[in-house]
Amino acid sequence: MPSLLRCASAMAGVGLAAGAYGSLVERNAFVLRHFDVPVLDPGTRPIRLLHISDLHIMPRQQRKLAWIRQLAELEPDLVINTGDHLSSLHGIPALMHALGPLFRFPGAFVPGNNDYYVPQPKSPTQYFKPQKKDPHGPELPWATIATTMSEEGWLDLTHARKSLTINGTGGTPAVEVALAGTDDPHLRKARYGLIAGAADQGAAVRIGVTHSPEPALLRSFAADRYDLVLAGHTHGGQVRVPFGPAIVTNCGIDVQRARWLHQWDENMWFHVCAGLGTSPFMPIRFACRPEASLLTLTPRPA
Repeated sequence: MPSLLRCASAMAGVGLAAGAYGSLVERNAFVLRHFDVPVLDPGTRPIRLLHISDLHIMPRQQRKLAWIRQLAELEPDLVINTGDHLSSLHGIPALMHALGPLFRFPGAFVPGNNDYYVPQPKSPTQYFKPQKKDPHGPELPWATIATTMSEEGWLDLTHARKSLTINGTGGTPAVEVALAGTDDPHLRKARYGLIAGAADQGAAVRIGVTHSPEPALLRSFAADRYDLVLAGHTHGGQVRVPFGPAIVTNCGIDVQRARWLHQWDENMWFHVCAGLGTSPFMPIRFACRPEASLLTLTPRPA
């Protein structure tokens, strides 16, 4: 019996230490991931795409705000933001401050489930039941936030098909990017039928954008011949088995593909950004650092 008590005490100590590390250290250990994505026609110049997601901004998160602002130093060709901007009604000024330097670059965005309502406390066990409806609080002024970002020059892709031009540099030609996005799938707001149809094959690259990487949406984008789909929502699992998979994804994607770059089929790739924030009621990350990703779109192999 004493040995069992010692074992239980040791395990409890390890758990407390891991929790303290995850809440005090790792959730603020921001990292930039780099991936090459071979989706361009031969001879097309590379496109540097910054993918940000799940910022979950709250007031006074100075370290996170400063880290997001310095991403502008990367001078990306394009910024794609896949939702869940806020975790507090009072975080709107901080959000706009964080994104301010990035508005210099062409960009586009879609909403996430946490952009519509103020998050509410819930039992941690609910996270393991992704099909259950999350409790939510008062409405957030998402329409105002979206309008503000649009006025700054970013494209609102909520059930929209749009295109933008990336200007050439150093004598290289301009590049057209075709974009299409949906509303949030987690709140069952996504209506792919509103954007359905073959992607623009005249563009240099065709990119689908949604908040949650639901397999049904990925299949639809693939059927319409998109080259790449960008999503977030999963937080990469947020708490992962060290050197192993996520425990849960909070959506329909499997735990092995809860974050980073994967090939969906022979034509389409998808990238799930593990995001920069956490729920305010579970402010911990373990074996899953907060992140943004710089994707370099490159020509396909000859």
